[in-house]
Amino acid sequence: MPHHTPLIGTIVAGLVVAFIMGAIAHRLKLSPLVGYLVAGIIVGPFTPGFVANAGLANELAEIGVILLMFGVGLHFSLRDLLSVKNIAVPGAIGQIAVATLMGMGLAHYMGWPLMGGLVFGLALSVASTVVLLRALQGANLVETRRGRIAVGWLIVEDLVMVLALVLLPALAGVMNNADASGGAAALLAPLFSTMLKVAGFVALMLVVGRRVIPWALHWVVHSGSRELFRLAVLAIALGVAFGAAVAFDVSFALGAFFAGMILGETPLSRRATEETLPLRDAFAVLFFVSVGMLFNPSVLVEQPLPLLATVAIIIVGKSIAAFAIVRAFGHPGDTALTIAASLAQIGEFSFILASLGTGLGVLPAEARDLILAGAIVSILLNPLIFSVIVRGNKREEEAEKAPEQPRMGHVILVGYGRVGKLIGERLTERKVHFVVMEADSDRAEEAEEAGLSVVRGSALEDRHLLAAGICEARRMLIAVPEGFEGGAIHEHARHLNPNLQVIARAHSDAEVVHLEGLGVPHVVMGERELAAKMLTLCGAG
Repeated sequence: MPHHTPLIGTIVAGLVVAFIMGAIAHRLKLSPLVGYLVAGIIVGPFTPGFVANAGLANELAEIGVILLMFGVGLHFSLRDLLSVKNIAVPGAIGQIAVATLMGMGLAHYMGWPLMGGLVFGLALSVASTVVLLRALQGANLVETRRGRIAVGWLIVEDLVMVLALVLLPALAGVMNNADASGGAAALLAPLFSTMLKVAGFVALMLVVGRRVIPWALHWVVHSGSRELFRLAVLAIALGVAFGAAVAFDVSFALGAFFAGMILGETPLSRRATEETLPLRDAFAVLFFVSVGMLFNPSVLVEQPLPLLATVAIIIVGKSIAAFAIVRAFGHPGDTALTIAASLAQIGEFSFILASLGTGLGVLPAEARDLILAGAIVSILLNPLIFSVIVRGNKREEEAEKAPEQPRMGHVILVGYGRVGKLIGERLTERKVHFVVMEADSDRAEEAEEAGLSVVRGSALEDRHLLAAGICEARRMLIAVPEGFEGGAIHEHARHLNPNLQVIARAHSDAEVVHLEGLGVPHVVMGERELAAKMLTLCGAG
């Protein structure tokens, strides 16, 4: 009997190699996506050594697509889109059109069919959510006007790509039957049929799903079982996606997106995001690995000029289009340059489109290889491009910043989750001057809405600590739930301010020992404090 099955071997090899390559990419200050794609190339059929089962990897990737699209739906913000709709909607559609036409032009030159050129152009037109948000957060631009435009622009791109994923199978059917008899009605029938099915699914989700899904989750919440809540969220994501495919013959992607979007409207959306994040991340990694397995590195040698043209469309072509559109709408050059730099890369949706196109038989293998190579190159270059643009254009950021209150002897509160929010309320009541540090955009926005001074970014980065006034601070309260992360934050903070008084949170005895070993003077373990309080109340304290 073999020691492993192909399924186990594929999962283990994919995750282990992805971890190693992702860690190397992180060490080199690159996007982990690059590491995951390289991991797929390593375990793929075009490189020597272990070869993972491509068929199983693709099936696992389908789950990754469902969970990725579910996450996109969870984070979909109609409010963010409406705040910048006048530039984001026409801008994104115009930029997608220009980039798609450029991609179709290259495809025509390469002799690919029209449908293949359309898929190729669409894949080059859409930027990566992960890469864009990381660039904006790293430059502290998420909360600025240009950051909001970039995020809104990306929301429109995502919506267009969701529509494309729904319509491409029908369009492929129309193109494949173009030579068949029956006239225009016979050719367009599949397209209209798909639109009717999508309309039926959307109507069902808006009428029934908006009532049933929140009701089911609230019932689970009141059961008090965290495990059951986590299972319910995953069941909704996977069940709605599968049901949409079976009952309405629409893509997994659309079903998962709508499930996430409806869940995102409920007060439980943040908890749903937190509970399912580890599993979503794991399957997303397997998706990127499966995409890397499809990549044939020989394209780098055999087609250098088409690859150069592909990269030029991604980095230069669509960036120029975005810059011209933003300027045409009367926005300043700083904003136009930031948007252009933000979009000078491709990622998740490009891979999904490439996989769909090859699966439908309309996208040539060499086109898929050019998309993957273009993604890797653009993701590698984007941080450099973005940093050059941001360094050279600080005027708008400075104009948008409110005058800073003088900081001296203030408190820095790291983390604005459940515990951090309670601490913030008490500090406000006592009129203590403090600054919140929060990397999560939703929580940071919640703190800003409460009227607090907020620095968006990780407390593990010196520039964010300096922005929070670490050198002048008197105390730091580390309210993040992970004790080991708290220890790393303590070391960074004390390096910049040796006199800083630190109070950290811990969840276990091991975390307490770790934090005390690092010299954290005050460690609060929730379970111990609860036990002490209960003993005091019962008179046994």
